[in-house]
Amino acid sequence: MMANPKFAFTGETTLRQTEKTLADQAYKAMREDLLGGSLAPGSRLRLGEIQLRYGLGMSPVREALMRLASEGLVVAEGQRGFSVASISLDELHDVTRTRERIEGLAMRDAILHGDADWEAEMMAAFHRLARSPVPANAEDVEIANTWEARHREFHQALVSACGSPWLLRLHTQLMEHSERYRRVRLFNVTPSAVLLRDVEKEHEDIMKAVLARDGDRACALMEKHLRRTEEMVEDQWRNAT
Repeated sequence: MMANPKFAFTGETTLRQTEKTLADQAYKAMREDLLGGSLAPGSRLRLGEIQLRYGLGMSPVREALMRLASEGLVVAEGQRGFSVASISLDELHDVTRTRERIEGLAMRDAILHGDADWEAEMMAAFHRLARSPVPANAEDVEIANTWEARHREFHQALVSACGSPWLLRLHTQLMEHSERYRRVRLFNVTPSAVLLRDVEKEHEDIMKAVLARDGDRACALMEKHLRRTEEMVEDQWRNAT
């Protein structure tokens, strides 16, 4: 009896969809651990251990690792497998300088093209961030993750009306690498440490400049904001060595 081609195609499609869902699950879980520092910079990522850690099969784990490698969070080492991307002060400076340029370009374009809905979402993102509790110590992982998510959403809202998918993609990648440097355990930096600078006011001042359509002031404030984070992380680095 001949197999039903339609049934076979549906079964193959369902299998591919399931594999993609599992790969997305692996990607999101590993990405959060990489950004949060749970997977230490420079450490080897052994596939068997990764499978056990996330309870997933070889195929979705490998696909997720390749995706993370394309984003610079993981390094593919040929036949040797994968490792967590290392960190250095040189890269910290490079990430910060590049982010200043990209975020500045995106903000200026957003100021030119943004409408009332964009302004409203920016203000809402700021409100959510300002109302998010700050962790009291490094053990408050869930609170820290929530604050970081709100922080990410605010910076994304600032540039969301820029009109360029490529600028937004580059902005997101640079922002995530900045977050990784701020959060890796080597530095022992938490959102509490960031807020000692009154970072809420820094965010508010940037938002007000953007709402006033003052691109020069918004970019100057953003550069100062990013440089302060860079200096804080560098101080933590030097104190830890």
